[in-house]
Amino acid sequence: MYRIERKQYGFRLVFGDAIEVPEMARWVEESKKALAGVTGKFGVLVDMRNLKPLKPEAQAVMVEGQKAYKQQGMERSAVAVPNAVIALQFKRLAQESGIYQWERYIDASVRPEWEKIAEAWIVGAKDPDK
Repeated sequence: MYRIERKQYGFRLVFGDAIEVPEMARWVEESKKALAGVTGKFGVLVDMRNLKPLKPEAQAVMVEGQKAYKQQGMERSAVAVPNAVIALQFKRLAQESGIYQWERYIDASVRPEWEKIAEAWIVGAKDPDK
């Protein structure tokens, strides 16, 4: 399950359950359509609190989608994760796609104010790791 929402700061992406390659490929295509015509810098908030770990094949497709957001103007992104396993997986994917330095991970299981923290990073560059 995924959802793409347009927000004032850019985009909010929601991922949940187990996502296989065909569904991830649909997300990439829908993302490219949503990004068409976007100009200037924007931020992305990614809610992965209910996402199961991705299989390697789906991870490769996710990297393609991450690259599309960065190439279109993503300045910063914040990712809410449910645990350290998902955080590690997506840190590695962000390194592969080249977005790692602009992305922050927030463990929502220990930081209930994750959304406020995420938006502070996206909009005001307030680093949640500092």
